[in-house]
Amino acid sequence: MKLKLLMVMATSFAVASSFSTANAAETGPDIILEGQAARLIPISVSGYSGTVQDVLKFDLEVLGFQVTAPGQAADYSLSNPNPGQVAGLLYNANKKNMLNKAYSGGSTRSQAHALANDVILAIREQKGVGNTRIVFKIDTGSKSEIYVSDFDGFGAMAVTKDNNLVSAPCWVPGQLKLFYTSWKSGFADIFSHDLSTGTRAAFARFPGSNFSPAVSPDGSRVAMILSKGGSPDLYVCNIDGTGLRQLTKTKEDESSPCWSPDGRTICFVSTISGRPALYTVAAAGGETRRLPISGVSMATEPDWSPDGKTIIFTRQVGGFEICTVPATGGEATILVAGEDPSWAANSRTAVFTRRVGGRRVLSLLDVPTKRVKDVPQISGSCSQPGWAR
Repeated sequence: MKLKLLMVMATSFAVASSFSTANAAETGPDIILEGQAARLIPISVSGYSGTVQDVLKFDLEVLGFQVTAPGQAADYSLSNPNPGQVAGLLYNANKKNMLNKAYSGGSTRSQAHALANDVILAIREQKGVGNTRIVFKIDTGSKSEIYVSDFDGFGAMAVTKDNNLVSAPCWVPGQLKLFYTSWKSGFADIFSHDLSTGTRAAFARFPGSNFSPAVSPDGSRVAMILSKGGSPDLYVCNIDGTGLRQLTKTKEDESSPCWSPDGRTICFVSTISGRPALYTVAAAGGETRRLPISGVSMATEPDWSPDGKTIIFTRQVGGFEICTVPATGGEATILVAGEDPSWAANSRTAVFTRRVGGRRVLSLLDVPTKRVKDVPQISGSCSQPGWAR
């Protein structure tokens, strides 16, 4: 199932009737950090109102554009040639037409997302993130539940109602299916959850703890952390639970596995060196290697970019910071205060958690410009987001 189809089907979950919609709050202010590596592209947007205007502005600014005020100079102009319909007429500063398209079918919101995606593709030659989805957890006091929503927080719905603890939700690529850990049985067990049918099943229920599931890019295997041998080690198995293989055998803790795009290598966190650091190992088994990262002594929560070039991770230094490093290792680039990063399919945008006023909120990061936009917030403290690919 292609990701585009996943997004269409997301509006008609068979389990939607059992979901509870969260309350959205106001979006926080944009954060544009000093020393940004890339310039925000000014674009004028006219002829739109209401939902369409809001969606266009949000989507474009997430991808490094600056929607200008009326009368200000801009590199590009986007206007609506057909009032009463979602349509786009895009010109560059030399009056060259780059897009002329009208949209139909689906909701007004989905049409606006599609228009923003086409504008981004025409200018940047990169995919947008409109009509994509994220999964995350919401803490409610001492307990938590898994939620899914559009990437901009619209239509947030509860996936679990365990009235217990949950953690580390992740998508099966190209499918309406999740893996996560739940303590509903009193122990840390990994569950699979088909959102199209509502079917949930225990996937890993070994003695000890079962956590941090990560599905391979082709959807055929699952990496996870199991402590059935005494200490938390990295394992991998087939998506149907067969063929379990242990990849690490250490006295120290392992956590947070993620896959290379070709499915051959797994990056994970280990405390072998005394502090949490990033390591890699072949998914088929073999020697464990520390990923060399200059200027970082404590690294956690890695996620491998879909284009294979970059690993984004959390740096622990007093607080938490989002950083990137080449997938082969090298100098770390510090981006923004935050944690729990997850790449979008475009390998440009990431969703992460940042701490604001005693709670955690979901935010979106345009890595080249270092621009941050808060997701319109859901009630509660949000963390551990994962972007569907």
